[in-house]
Amino acid sequence: MTLVPAIDRSRLASLREAEEQRFRETHPRSAALAAEARGSLLAGVPMPWMTRWPGSFPLFFDRASGARFTDVDGLEYVDLCLGDTGAMTGHALPEVAEAIHQRALTGITTMLPSTDAAWVAEELRRRFGMARWQMAMSATDANRFVLRFARHLTGRPKVAVMDWCYHGTVDETLAVLDGDRVVPRPGALGPQVDVAETTRVVPFNDAGALERALAHGDVACVLMEPALTNIGIVLPEEGYLEDVRRLTREAGTLLVIDETHTLCAGPGGCTRAWGLDPDIVVVGKPIGGGVPAAAYGVSQEVADRLTPTMLSHDIDVAGVGGTLTGNALALAAVRRTLSVALRDEDFAQAFPLAQRFADGVAGVIAEHGLPWHVQLLGARAEYWFCPPPRDGAAAAAAVDEELEGFMHLWALNRGILLTPFHNMALFSPHHSPSDVDLHTRVFREAVEALLGEA
Repeated sequence: MTLVPAIDRSRLASLREAEEQRFRETHPRSAALAAEARGSLLAGVPMPWMTRWPGSFPLFFDRASGARFTDVDGLEYVDLCLGDTGAMTGHALPEVAEAIHQRALTGITTMLPSTDAAWVAEELRRRFGMARWQMAMSATDANRFVLRFARHLTGRPKVAVMDWCYHGTVDETLAVLDGDRVVPRPGALGPQVDVAETTRVVPFNDAGALERALAHGDVACVLMEPALTNIGIVLPEEGYLEDVRRLTREAGTLLVIDETHTLCAGPGGCTRAWGLDPDIVVVGKPIGGGVPAAAYGVSQEVADRLTPTMLSHDIDVAGVGGTLTGNALALAAVRRTLSVALRDEDFAQAFPLAQRFADGVAGVIAEHGLPWHVQLLGARAEYWFCPPPRDGAAAAAAVDEELEGFMHLWALNRGILLTPFHNMALFSPHHSPSDVDLHTRVFREAVEALLGEA
């Protein structure tokens, strides 16, 4: 962890304690529910990541709509997290809620295709350009499936990922570089095998390192985000993605683009916005309007090679799919979501808000002469306590957990929820310029308090 210069650590600690006290005093109902939950829920939460929010106990929410939510203590917040992309459409879209309701009344899951299935596939083809599609319950599942497909099609044992990437809870991807060695990512629990046996890891924005990794001839596919987002936003340098495509083709290695977070770049993610040409695309989180759903699309060439396997007698034990995958409820939600959200006109509203956020934060940084930076990717923006990193290792090294925790809690105590694990904001058409300006004001106040100017 890097400690940010120009910050008095004793002042930071005092400010953090004051914010913790304010949080406890203003959230008595959440505190009571958290105490109750510790009696039956492992770690007191239904999903482990929920322990990572700022504050000494989880904030319990009551209801959410559009770009806001209200907690159980009746306090309202501007939501700049949006379920870490799961609610990028905005919360509780009425059209999606109605579609879910109607589908639930007529059957949720039968392990048979519903009338929405082909429409969803055609719409995803229109958006991303991939010829054939199938569904998954989550992007983690989709990534796991396509890694199997890649090994099957190429006969090669390994996959390649970017250093400090994140593609869900996929064993092969929880790997980083330690010098020249591939090792488990810090925090990864119980790796099933040595990740060096399954995975080659290369730094983002380093085409030479990728070329050397592919030269071994054992890499079935490269799985990557077109811009890193899960270690913070790290943008590709000019020509890098073109080099990745050229190198993978020369090596006979499939290229898989994970658009789960980079869908913030537009209706077809970076694949469409930047004219990429992958063999496989994975997309998840927001496409169901909050209902668990994901999808993966493949090129015509990959589809032609995969189809005989997909029609084989043993496909039900092939390690892909699942009983609830492609269920009627999820497909109804995806169809309605893609009909009313995540469209060009929606991003046309969200992009300027992200730019306004970036400009506001950058202005405060410049006024105070801080060596910080703001990064922007479509409807997503993030501030860093360092100059812009060019790869995942530099991004990881720049993390300042003490400072980040304080900034998150300061914002939360003033009605703004940022994305945990990052200083990231995501915008939807339901946000407003006044929401952005509120954050700029709160951010300014936090910086002034840190520097002793308040």
